[in-house]
Amino acid sequence: MSKNKKQRKGIIYSTDPSFNFEYENKECKNIKPEEQLLKVFIDKQRSGRTTIIIKDFIGSKDELKSLAQYLKRRCSVGGSIKGKDVIIQGNIREKIIDLLIDKGYKYKRIGS
Repeated sequence: MSKNKKQRKGIIYSTDPSFNFEYENKECKNIKPEEQLLKVFIDKQRSGRTTIIIKDFIGSKDELKSLAQYLKRRCSVGGSIKGKDVIIQGNIREKIIDLLIDKGYKYKRIGS
């Protein structure tokens, strides 16, 4: 299955050769960083490792990916993207918050 394939709306399969499928429009509206409120969580796992999770990002997948890459490069750590969340390895919440402020994002600390 290719990445550029559109999602069909409602009907999965039709035997009618002249049937026209309706497609979902999955375009995301882009919001400026100043208008977004990101929630910054700290997550302590059973193995003793700590991760920072950034939630409530509104925008395209490419913008989310570029934000995650920016944060990982500036902090010299690993991380990933799951859905609309950015997961950064390490207990570096204050540094992440400083970088988000530099980019113009508003934030809210969640957790201890």
